[in-house]
Amino acid sequence: MSRPRVVILGAGVAGHTSAAFLKKWLGDEAEVIVISPRPDYNWIPSNIWVGVGLLKPDQVMFPLQPIYQRKDITFHQAKATVLHPEGLGEDPTPFVEAESTLEGRLGESLRIPYDFLINATGPKLAFEATPGLGPKGHSLSVCTAPHALEASLTLDEAVARMKKGERQRFLVGTGHGTCTCQGAAFEYLVNLEFELRARGVRDRADITYLTNEFELGDFGMGGIHIRRGGYVTPSNIFTESLLAERGLRWVTQAHVKGLEPGCASLEFLDGGDGEERFDLAMLLPPFKGVGLKALDRQGADITERLFAPSGFMRVDADYQAKPFEAWRASDWPRTYQSPAFPNLFAAGIAFAPPHPVSRPRQSPKGTVITPAPPRTGMPSAMIGKAVARSIYSMIWGAKEPTNTASMAEMGAACVASAGSNPLRGTAASITVFPIVPDFERYPEFGRDLNHTFGEIGLAGHWIKILLHHLFIYKAKMRPFWSFIPE
Repeated sequence: MSRPRVVILGAGVAGHTSAAFLKKWLGDEAEVIVISPRPDYNWIPSNIWVGVGLLKPDQVMFPLQPIYQRKDITFHQAKATVLHPEGLGEDPTPFVEAESTLEGRLGESLRIPYDFLINATGPKLAFEATPGLGPKGHSLSVCTAPHALEASLTLDEAVARMKKGERQRFLVGTGHGTCTCQGAAFEYLVNLEFELRARGVRDRADITYLTNEFELGDFGMGGIHIRRGGYVTPSNIFTESLLAERGLRWVTQAHVKGLEPGCASLEFLDGGDGEERFDLAMLLPPFKGVGLKALDRQGADITERLFAPSGFMRVDADYQAKPFEAWRASDWPRTYQSPAFPNLFAAGIAFAPPHPVSRPRQSPKGTVITPAPPRTGMPSAMIGKAVARSIYSMIWGAKEPTNTASMAEMGAACVASAGSNPLRGTAASITVFPIVPDFERYPEFGRDLNHTFGEIGLAGHWIKILLHHLFIYKAKMRPFWSFIPE
């Protein structure tokens, strides 16, 4: 009897975590196969430091092939394109089609059968959603290490002009009304401000934070409440205070309609229009699914059966359209198993959320200006591990998934750097439980305030540095890697 084959699409936080734990638990009892279009692993949270020149790309990336070869994980540098969950024709074996991205074999077709498949492809960076957005347009990004390096080099040029006496305008934030990852934009903002001070040119910089949030501190989670010093403080106060003490201006409730050189055209939630001028803009794109297709045994298209219109994969969530007041924590998926095929799972950003967490809002023109829910970092890793454990159990006879990782039942910790220096740096340390608010369990604020808090200080910065090294160590699967928590 042949060994079971588990195929994982994507080698980001969720996919790499799934592969590592599956191989640890299954050993030689199953074949673990990873398909990823890029040859490297990128610890994306530290791209922020690359983007301000504090780290080099090779300090946040490493090649995957040597790691997987050492751990006996099969690796294909390829882009998955089509799922065949029923097999094809007379052969019922499920398989995935992929195109090689390996130099010398570019475009070569691969056909890889599987017994279980984890879709951990992450997002497509949808720069095209906003005309002129992105490195090929008129703004910068820190979504990938090469993007972050370009941002760093452009920042160097801006600083050189400032040292000659020129004034520079910096615009940082979200580049579309449906963006997620406000936390990453916020972290880049405060690191940028710190670095300009460190380089002695802060007095020649005008810095604006531009966001689709209804108010600061929403972060795609509907905001949070923090108990500090005997008071309950909403996250908008916490965030506004942090920006105000650094002399930063902010613009909320904004959708970027388009960018021209030095100018962002805006539409606001109230229906008004505006613009923001800049010399350097770092604006994050919205996310979409990567565009996977699905075909049945006869070759007919069943993509809509497996994927939401966003391109993200449908899992065990309640996707029934309902008003905001009817949203429940129970709407969110727990096992991340496809309702169409029990041997298909999605992990990390690749799963389709049932709805936003923040209250949905549209301008009078019908433009959606609402943050999408965050699913990066710690939640992605926890979901990847839970899915891996369920597949492990199903290989050994379980009839259904055994492990859960609902974002409405898990907490998350975030340490957002606010300036990198061993003695003068700071970081905002925030924990939230649960990520998706549950007003049935916690009627007043939707979350347990005994496990939701925020602080800012030097100690948080030391923790951030430690986490950078720990998570890269863990991703390289060094000795005792599995003892490092997600």
